[in-house]
Amino acid sequence: MNNIMDRRDFIRVVSTTGSGLVLGLYLPYTNKLNGKTKAATIFEPNVWIKVHPDNSVLIMVGKSEMGQGVLTSLPMIIAEEMDLDWSTVKVQQAPADKDKYGSQMTGGSRSIASSWKKLRKAGATAREMMISAAAKEWGVPAGDCMTKASYVIHNMSNRKMSYGSLTEKASQVPVPRRVSLKNPKQFSIIGKNIKRKDTQPKLNGKAQFSMDVQLEGMVYATVVRSPVFGGKLKSFDEASVSDIQGVIKIFEIEDGLAIVARSIWVAIKAGKKLKITWDKGENDSLDSNKIKKLLVEKSKKQGAIAHKKGNVKKAIKSSDNQVEAVYESPFQAHATMEPMNCTADVQKNKCRIWAATQAPARAQKKAAKITGLPIKKVELNVTYLGGGFGRRSMNDFVNDAVEISMVMEKPVKMVWTREEDMQHDYYRPTSLHVMKGAIDNENHLTAWTHRVVAPSILFSQLVKMPFPFKEKLDIISVEGAKNIRYDIPNILVDYRMANTPVPVGWWRSVYDSQNAFANECFMDELAEAAGKDPVEFRLELLPKSSRERNVLNLVAKKANWKTFNSESYYQGVSFHKSFGTYVAQVARVSVKDNIIKVGEIHCAVDCGIVINPSIVEAQISGAIIYGLSAALKSKITVSNGRIDQSNFDDFDVLRMDETPKIHVYLIESDAAPTGVGEPGLPPAAPAVANAVYAATGKRIRRLPITIQDIN
Repeated sequence: MNNIMDRRDFIRVVSTTGSGLVLGLYLPYTNKLNGKTKAATIFEPNVWIKVHPDNSVLIMVGKSEMGQGVLTSLPMIIAEEMDLDWSTVKVQQAPADKDKYGSQMTGGSRSIASSWKKLRKAGATAREMMISAAAKEWGVPAGDCMTKASYVIHNMSNRKMSYGSLTEKASQVPVPRRVSLKNPKQFSIIGKNIKRKDTQPKLNGKAQFSMDVQLEGMVYATVVRSPVFGGKLKSFDEASVSDIQGVIKIFEIEDGLAIVARSIWVAIKAGKKLKITWDKGENDSLDSNKIKKLLVEKSKKQGAIAHKKGNVKKAIKSSDNQVEAVYESPFQAHATMEPMNCTADVQKNKCRIWAATQAPARAQKKAAKITGLPIKKVELNVTYLGGGFGRRSMNDFVNDAVEISMVMEKPVKMVWTREEDMQHDYYRPTSLHVMKGAIDNENHLTAWTHRVVAPSILFSQLVKMPFPFKEKLDIISVEGAKNIRYDIPNILVDYRMANTPVPVGWWRSVYDSQNAFANECFMDELAEAAGKDPVEFRLELLPKSSRERNVLNLVAKKANWKTFNSESYYQGVSFHKSFGTYVAQVARVSVKDNIIKVGEIHCAVDCGIVINPSIVEAQISGAIIYGLSAALKSKITVSNGRIDQSNFDDFDVLRMDETPKIHVYLIESDAAPTGVGEPGLPPAAPAVANAVYAATGKRIRRLPITIQDIN
């Protein structure tokens, strides 16, 4: 296939004597390239390639590595089209630089999907430039040459030149307007289980997480915030920690109280002992019951319509077989293994930051605002992330470190305690789902209604609006609900906003987790009402020869759905599409002595072209485990305006001995790759809940599943 390189979608070539060929790949946000683009600002560098004379290639990656494998998978795309010898490829995490690397926001399972075409074109362009340089050197047509493993080869004479030897000559070659991309059948790197580039440094201790940063003259700090949402500092008694050696300074910052000390442990100790008086504000009486009541009241009226098809009222009225159900999901914390932390060094004319952030540009911009420095004077180094899951897209912890360093006029490592982290999160929103369906006389599903009631991330974080306001549709809140994949003649999906003082934010798979739980548990209830097998009932509603149908058929086949028989284990099924990826799961569950054990999960995935199967399987498995923790164990509750949970003793997560066997089946596809970090999560809870019903006869309509639900 041929791709036209627009005059503004170019590769800037910089040649420096002895340093090799540097290809600065200026890549657009969109793949819709056209000559009408007037502003060069819409093109942002995504990655830099540097070919060294020794034939090694350094690829800078502008996305944050938080365990999902972008330091390997993104370079693999370039390496494939550039025909690199993978053993010679080196990768490096790029610092925050929007002008060079474009959007460095890492989230929404977009890293591969948004970079696929752009990085392929970038690699192919570099390859063609190498061919042109070698052909000119040999005095032969470029069409008589090929590339393999970082070499250009002349087909007729079998002469070859390494990329490293061509760096200077390639820098003088005009950038080709047209480049040929490989047919996927030609791939030799993409689709292979290639070892991750970040594994070795993590094994030998050379990997630098944010917590590992050490600077000369550094002091340490922690931050204490009002335990009540919206509370403010009234006073503190510094004398109450006068007996603790090593405390340097205690002072108020924008969103709390900073304690600075000679070590982090001294700072934490002082923070726990310090006598503080808070102005609790108006949220002191807020609790989970009041929040639940708010959602229930909101659910009684129709909200903003997200999806409407056919005539739901008529279809329901004409049916004698109607099913109604209400599903609930709680607030959830991110609970990353590495607590929020950041190291900052604010000086008179510059600011240096080391942070595990998913949103480097935002952090850099905010730091510039806090310090009053030009953004180019703010150096933000992105470290490895000890878990993100959306939490590190919010940079409050970076703001803390910068503010404290400004006051101290020296480098500061700021670390939140686990308790502060747990109780000052941006939580996955709680939600209520009011469902109604109708079955006709031929046992076909004819009507479906789904009212989503939940706090809005969109209108609390991104679009600031005065309250109260007219009913608004949060298109993010209804993801997975408004675009339900089943072909139902009559559908109505609407949304009721129910904002509370509890801060909400992006949590792995966001609203797809709650909406899939309601969708797929209700689908099982409807299947039972229709007297049909849950798998067959779903297949009837999915288009033939569709990707949806393929994953469901595959997981049913691999799990031996029709023939499975066990005295101890029962099975449940679910299907959901999110972030462009189709996922179906079968969960095997036992219930004994009021203990729910998930023994096995089969999972079929269609994510388009698979870059690295082992990374995809790991991501899907991790998402399932994360989802099982939310399904079986963890939740966030509110009492007296504050979060009840504080650590892993009361916010329980799945342990190693509780983890089921997970089987991941990847469907071969020639479609463009889509996300995998999040899509494995939404089907996990409903598959387990449906299996629990098969085992106990008790419908699960709220999470996490408790003993009370199965007794």
